[in-house]
Amino acid sequence: MTVNDDSFTNWKNREEIAESMIPLIGKLHRERDVTVLLHSRSLVNKSVVSILKTHRFARQIAGQELSVTETMPFLKALTTLDLGPSQIDLGMLATRYQADERGLSIEEFTAEAVAGATGADKIDRREPRDVVLYGFGRIGRLVARLLIEKAGSGNGLRLRAIVVRGGGAQDIVKRASLLRRDSIHGQFQGTITVDEENSTIIANGNAVKVIYADDPSQVDYTEYGIRDAILIDNTGKWRDRAGLSEHLRPGIEKVVLTAPGKGDVPNIVHGVNHDTIKPDEQILSCASCTTNAIVPPLKAMDDEYGVLRGHVETVHSFTNDQNLLDNYHKAERRGRSAPLNMVITETGAASAVAKALPDLKAPISGSSIRVPVPDVSIAILNLQLARETTREEVHDYLRDVSLTSPLKRQIDFTTAPDAVSSDFIGSRHASIVDAGALKVDGDNAILYLWYDNEFGYSCQVVRVVQYVSGVEYPTYPTTAV
Repeated sequence: MTVNDDSFTNWKNREEIAESMIPLIGKLHRERDVTVLLHSRSLVNKSVVSILKTHRFARQIAGQELSVTETMPFLKALTTLDLGPSQIDLGMLATRYQADERGLSIEEFTAEAVAGATGADKIDRREPRDVVLYGFGRIGRLVARLLIEKAGSGNGLRLRAIVVRGGGAQDIVKRASLLRRDSIHGQFQGTITVDEENSTIIANGNAVKVIYADDPSQVDYTEYGIRDAILIDNTGKWRDRAGLSEHLRPGIEKVVLTAPGKGDVPNIVHGVNHDTIKPDEQILSCASCTTNAIVPPLKAMDDEYGVLRGHVETVHSFTNDQNLLDNYHKAERRGRSAPLNMVITETGAASAVAKALPDLKAPISGSSIRVPVPDVSIAILNLQLARETTREEVHDYLRDVSLTSPLKRQIDFTTAPDAVSSDFIGSRHASIVDAGALKVDGDNAILYLWYDNEFGYSCQVVRVVQYVSGVEYPTYPTTAV
């Protein structure tokens, strides 16, 4: 048998194993509300090839490929346990088992590692929590996709309604079409039908009412059977407490803004300060995509090295706030053609750091350049550290942070030498450290952080909503803080 034959046979064997994993992962998700992960990446509703690629990706960050032959025994062990709602990371189980020297069987080790999710210790399945989207633009439609994707178990968050201004004939058909197909993020994973008579979009069996209103005061959500809902305002029209409080209509309990909040509105970056949200807080902000991209790695660097000062320069994809062709705009440079120019503009991300990281005393400045790409940006974080270090030390530290720290859902890590912006479309992390671009000289470190400013940010928004609604389930094995 030739080397080529060996490689092909090995691929077919792994393909068969991955295929047999799919029904096990799906059953755990549907029946027990268990999300199976691999190094923080969900394997729910993934194809055979996607499961194999996710395993292979571990080679970039852990140094060697993780095989389905290694993780399948742990998945089988999970199916024998009395599991409650949780997230379980097969990658962490396999890695920790390899380092364990007690001679336990895989079944024994797995039962011990996820003990908090079994038996008397497991948490109860939550009742579905109603969610309303106010606005249905770029972020609104991506959040809708995520909410529908996560509704598979029948628990957790349930998208009940979308509020928009009327757009004329066949408005709902056109909005459904925008949800179904996206030039950047591709096809919706599932089926979408429209019930025009009842003003409803049905996506993967989820009936979502489309409510037409020009102002929050025009809607009584209880008329649609909506109770104690979380409303996600992705219009950005209201950003202070007074304006956002207009959404607190009958049926709405909390309001989450997908833009930086003003005044005393808490700016929340999941993974960093979400645990500071007060239970009775009704108004909060998820800050900006750039704030979400820089705050987690900034916190990680400050925790380990101390940060004395810093500057962030964002090279940001253009957005709908800019003009396609030169035209009037209230901001001078943003009026110039977005697809044809690099446009210097401001960013509030640096000043927003103080809200998310109040213990960080270092001054952080920032500026931004909008460039002619439709999605994925990069933040260049230039830091003066409190002690000298080496490139190798920072490299290994950030890689470990992306794998095993409490920030592993926010910070990703790539060693791909030919990585470019389009490679990170669809990333679910707040930012991705580009290992090859990392620069360290004594007490100066420069981090290059890719981020999908649309999808990665939307994932952060959903994490915040899950947290405040009480349906953010614990992850096992637990991460040492």
